[in-house]
Amino acid sequence: MQVSIKYFASLRELLGEASAIVDIEDNVTVNALWLLIIKRKNIEFDNVMMTVNMEYVKPEHRLKPGDEVGFFPPVTGG
Repeated sequence: MQVSIKYFASLRELLGEASAIVDIEDNVTVNALWLLIIKRKNIEFDNVMMTVNMEYVKPEHRLKPGDEVGFFPPVTGG
């Protein structure tokens, strides 16, 4: 199945792209997708916020065909 991915803020620079469309297996969690991405890009980035279809989700959220996934670095305030 295909899902689209958008990377925000420092993740965009770290990964070298703003978005991607990827083919993944059925019944994959958003966290499993993130782990696949960082493995492919050979980077380490543990703390990431995740959205699916513009709603924040927990890492165990299961993806469906056509979902739009967003990955954000943690937001801090001051």
